[in-house]
Amino acid sequence: MEQDAEGKHTITQNGTTFSLTIRNAAKEDEAKFTINLRNKSGSASCSAMVIVGIMEWRTVQWKQVPMITTLKNFKVSNEEVRELLFLLLGPIGAGKSSIINTIKGIFEGHQFIDCLAASDSTGKSFTTKYQKFSIGTLPFALYDMMGLEKDQKNGEPEGVHSDHIISALKGHISDNYEFKPKVPMYEDSKYYIRDPTLNDKIHCLVSVIAADRVTLMDDKVIQKIKTIRAEASKLGDQPTQLVFMTRVDTACTLTQEDLTKTYQSKKIKEKMEECSTKLGVPMNCIFPLKNYHEENKMNEKLNCLVLEAFTQAVYSANVYVKRFSCKEKHAE
Repeated sequence: MEQDAEGKHTITQNGTTFSLTIRNAAKEDEAKFTINLRNKSGSASCSAMVIVGIMEWRTVQWKQVPMITTLKNFKVSNEEVRELLFLLLGPIGAGKSSIINTIKGIFEGHQFIDCLAASDSTGKSFTTKYQKFSIGTLPFALYDMMGLEKDQKNGEPEGVHSDHIISALKGHISDNYEFKPKVPMYEDSKYYIRDPTLNDKIHCLVSVIAADRVTLMDDKVIQKIKTIRAEASKLGDQPTQLVFMTRVDTACTLTQEDLTKTYQSKKIKEKMEECSTKLGVPMNCIFPLKNYHEENKMNEKLNCLVLEAFTQAVYSANVYVKRFSCKEKHAE
């Protein structure tokens, strides 16, 4: 038996098997450990990555059928509202379009590719229009829009104009409006809705952030997201706001190997805390998940993470509709 000076790391041997024990494992113990063996016949080595997990701090239903059934049976609190509307906002490549494909795929029972997603290498948004995607016959619809771009020449954020997003939240923009970067929405546009009803307004604003890029996000893009969130909060009947944090498998080795360890990952929790600090969003409004990317078969654990996030978004959007409906009744 060999033990280090602090008594923290202990190596034991049983025949040809060597074991490493780490007492009171902490974050700083995460590392790649290598054992080197030498004798007169030669040498050999073996390495292993040690990842420190934590107690599960948020529970998830890891069976998709109950969650799918709940959403299929869901009824909007106001019978006059045909669909709960969700607007996805975020940088290019964060996974807005992929979230829509993933959610539609879960309810279709197979992978769905209808909403074009930007690859990491393009640096440009495939989405140029304000597009509505309904989820089968369910009372839910997700709106996709151009991502927040950064102009490499002058460092100014490009892509969708902030005014577009506020207009969309208020229900002034109709489906298929084509974005023109830095050009706001004008009231004389044929896509402008002058007197929007509750059926036109966005009921939940979802900011989509990639877990593995939180640290590297451009400050001006972050500020743009914060500004939009702040403006949304100033609306008289403000929509609910959540964050879907994608690419958890890329940000953490533990979750890459097992998605059910998402809420036991120190790395994911740290990324959520960083996202919370940068965007000013409470931790309980941030939901880590993974979209379909390379897979060619459905994955129940992946679906459960997405359904957990989407279910919360549905309930939050419904609270907004109920609150807005009550205000209208009192005003009559």
